[in-house]
Amino acid sequence: MTGANASPPFPDVRPRALVGWVIFFLLAPWTGAQDKPATFQDLASAASAAREANDIPRAIGLYGQALQLDSKWQDGWWFLGVLEYGADQYAAGRDALTHYLDLAPKAGPAFALRGLCEFETGEYAQSLADIQRALSLGAANAPRNEQILRYHEALLLTRNQRFEEALRAYGVFAREGVTSPELLLAMGLAGLRTPLFPKELAANQQDLYLAAGNAAFQFMAGDAKKGQAAFEDLFQRFPTAPNAHYLYGYLLFATDPDQALPEFKRELEIAPSNGAAEVMLAWDSLMRGNFTEALPYAQKAAVEEPEATVPQLVLGRSLLETGDVKGGMEHLEKALQLDPENLETHLALAKAYSKSGRKEDARRERLRCLEIAKAQDTQNTQVAQP
Repeated sequence: MTGANASPPFPDVRPRALVGWVIFFLLAPWTGAQDKPATFQDLASAASAAREANDIPRAIGLYGQALQLDSKWQDGWWFLGVLEYGADQYAAGRDALTHYLDLAPKAGPAFALRGLCEFETGEYAQSLADIQRALSLGAANAPRNEQILRYHEALLLTRNQRFEEALRAYGVFAREGVTSPELLLAMGLAGLRTPLFPKELAANQQDLYLAAGNAAFQFMAGDAKKGQAAFEDLFQRFPTAPNAHYLYGYLLFATDPDQALPEFKRELEIAPSNGAAEVMLAWDSLMRGNFTEALPYAQKAAVEEPEATVPQLVLGRSLLETGDVKGGMEHLEKALQLDPENLETHLALAKAYSKSGRKEDARRERLRCLEIAKAQDTQNTQVAQP
């Protein structure tokens, strides 16, 4: 049994979606029966022995009894949460880990495991928040841990229609060459902007999403030739699939925007109301300084996705750069309401307020930009630490 202030390790858990959910313990033989312990120390020792002997039901019961006598026992809540998770008692595991986090509020592994419990209980918003909190605290400090957390983060981001963020999370698997049919389905769902889990996908749609996921995987793995061939196969087999050309354009954009633009335009021929493609065309025009060209794309994107941050941002910037400072500020302020921590929005607002003579507001936005940038640097440093 570890000391009361020890920081327990991240449990060796693996998602069913990748290689099966299993918790591995170092097993030690334990023979002989015990009478029911009467003291906290007896209960704690018996719980540890039962856990090490892989007698999970008995260990759970004994940890519960010990914690009734000492609710501040950190290790007890941790191991109880781990055991209940391993026994598919996800709601109970979530509650035990919540008690643990009350005592150790910066424990990244506990946020991670609670997030996985919440994923199983269907508390998807809280699960995503906990998993991302765990990542920010360095819980992905080993490749296996990172794969578990990034996979669930990406599933939840896709479900929440944050598709580009989901693709970035899946990049871990492409870079490491880790793949499976279910992973490719999941990547296809993110790439084709479909807010479902792989298990929710109809059987007659799987070929499309597998093909899209495989194309994205090959490209993100760094093999441009295989990626291009896989996308050409996707387009040939599914010529009218919405978001397929958008996906290829999005992946190309960072390294070859000139090649990406025809893909976005082809997407709009297939799906004229694709707001994501409109956003990318507007953004590219803004980056090139073609503000008048950006404006109609941005206007259409904002109509198609009025409650999304980026369409409001690109429209606000397009209006600002074409001389409509008031209209630009209105859309930028709406973008800020939708995502208060968006650095690009704060930068654009600082420029808009400066142009309109609102010097104090412009100064406030510049200071906020510095705060956000500093916080991002700090977070990146924490994640990079071993």
